[in-house]
Amino acid sequence: MTAYLRALAAEWTKFRTMRGWVAAVMIAAALIVGLGLLPGLQGSCGKHGPGSECVAPVGPGGEEVTDSLTFVHQALTGDGSVTVRLTGLTGELPGEPGKPRSGLVPWAKAGLIVRGATTQGATYAAVMMTGSHGVRLQYDFVHDVAGRPGGVSADAPRWLRLTRSGDTLTAAESTDGTAWTTVGSARLSGLPATVEAGLFVTSPQHTEEVDVGLGSGAMGGPSHATGVFDRLALAGGWQGDAWKTDVIGAQVEHGGGAGGPGGAPDAPVAGGSVGPAAGRVSGAEREGDTFRLTGSGDLAPSIPGAAGVGVTITSTLVGTFAGLIVVVVLGAVFVTAEYRRGLIRTTFAAAPHRVRLLAAKATVVGGVTFVAGLVAAAVVVSLGQDVLRDNGVYLHPASTATEVRVVVGTAALLAVAAVLALAFGTVLRLGVTAITTAVVVIVMPYVLAMTVLPTAAGQWLLRVSPAAAFALQQASPAYPQVANIYTPANGYFPLAPWAGLAVLAAWAAVAFAAAAVVLRKRDA
Repeated sequence: MTAYLRALAAEWTKFRTMRGWVAAVMIAAALIVGLGLLPGLQGSCGKHGPGSECVAPVGPGGEEVTDSLTFVHQALTGDGSVTVRLTGLTGELPGEPGKPRSGLVPWAKAGLIVRGATTQGATYAAVMMTGSHGVRLQYDFVHDVAGRPGGVSADAPRWLRLTRSGDTLTAAESTDGTAWTTVGSARLSGLPATVEAGLFVTSPQHTEEVDVGLGSGAMGGPSHATGVFDRLALAGGWQGDAWKTDVIGAQVEHGGGAGGPGGAPDAPVAGGSVGPAAGRVSGAEREGDTFRLTGSGDLAPSIPGAAGVGVTITSTLVGTFAGLIVVVVLGAVFVTAEYRRGLIRTTFAAAPHRVRLLAAKATVVGGVTFVAGLVAAAVVVSLGQDVLRDNGVYLHPASTATEVRVVVGTAALLAVAAVLALAFGTVLRLGVTAITTAVVVIVMPYVLAMTVLPTAAGQWLLRVSPAAAFALQQASPAYPQVANIYTPANGYFPLAPWAGLAVLAAWAAVAFAAAAVVLRKRDA
């Protein structure tokens, strides 16, 4: 241990006395901070005076959510149930101006819902038919339970039932209204004694990936879905009021006028309509026993991405790529410079145990880059958020745990990459060759995945290459039940954060072992 500490002290002295190496570390940190704080992204949040601020509803779990739907409801006090038959679910997708296309997005939703209130972000449980994912039980925005697959039509209707017992909501489905299958149950903590319950329809943003030159992009826009319901049956503590319609979370037209945010609450359905049920206008109409609802929006977590809104703290770390190139060069040069100048013989004479010497070099270059990366990432994540907000960009808040993981993960990415480059330099000995190899292996996979490669190929590369460690900077989870383009270019990586670091660490461990073997077997 004493011999290792002596070697470590010698390598640290060597590092800090070389102005170029110290300058490289400072340049890497400056690039991360400088590029992250440069005015780049621009938005309109708060740019047009009071009332233009961008504020998302907050769900029961404290997460930001999207809560937009057409809701036909009555008050339910205490326990009870609601049953309905769904005979149709159709939709409209964005097309040419004024010419929407027929079609249904996969996560269009129509069914029954119980809400604690009609305000956005209220606790809820819903059983629904979806565009392509069959029957689902979803509750409190982030929870999703799958029922039976399939679709719905007039010839093959689906029956849905939602039953309240205290704070527990149980969802069931049937193909004939006689034999029922339980989809699942949800316990909603703090559900009030009187809730609003009934029918709902919503349809998320339509987004599709398209080829754009050598890369890929996204296009789309708002979609609408229309659900047709009949044979509505109630049991339990229903208040017996007239059915009311809310178009929650959207500014929609009502009878030729413009409704404010949230639609026109408490508008009666029976004997009339709230907006036409076609023509891409959200609303509801009733004819006898049949309800026809048209809606747009979603009941889901609010996320960034091609189909989402805003950015995350990952956008403050755009300089990591430039900083990574610098530390990769530094890691390789930290050993190749001694070969080039013939100083390696002197080093081996002072520290004849070559593997111990290599470990000391790795500790120094890895430790220095980790500390520099930690400070730079902490500064840019803290100050960069203010820059984005000042630019009018909507920034999704991140938990303290996420911010710590992103900051520490960025530092670990730089440190392990520097050690990997050091191992390449030890094996190859020539500076230009080692640097080129390190850049090709560590840096190029990230560039290719973000630019020219198709999504599938890019995601594969980010699973197996050292660039997998960039997953440490992902700040927003991917939800299977939320339509989005989950690609690296949109801030989503194919591996979990620490799994991505493990891939980079495995590369470094293998390269370090190879460097140790080569170093022991060859002459200086």
